[in-house]
Amino acid sequence: MEPKHYDYSHMCPKYEKAMEIIGKRWTGLIVRVLMSGPCRFKDVKEQIPDMSDRMLTERMKELEAAGIVVRRVYPETPVRIEYELTEKGKDLKSVIDAIGEWGDRWE
Repeated sequence: MEPKHYDYSHMCPKYEKAMEIIGKRWTGLIVRVLMSGPCRFKDVKEQIPDMSDRMLTERMKELEAAGIVVRRVYPETPVRIEYELTEKGKDLKSVIDAIGEWGDRWE
């Protein structure tokens, strides 16, 4: 299969949509935390302490609506809620890794 070649002089609507989702502040960090497996809200919050609860809730809802994260509710006492990457979310691993490598090299 031949690699894709992009015309960088024009914006592709799919690229724009992808950047709208993953380019928002905190989103990349949330996805990176979830790369290690399912997490509870408090576990994600511990990894990203500068983010407010309200913002984490908002981003989780956006990621869920985009099909990147799934929210699972376990009917225990007390109720346990976990967030996990979907296959679509897990497919971002190479992107997250590439950004990390770029940051290691240049920042």
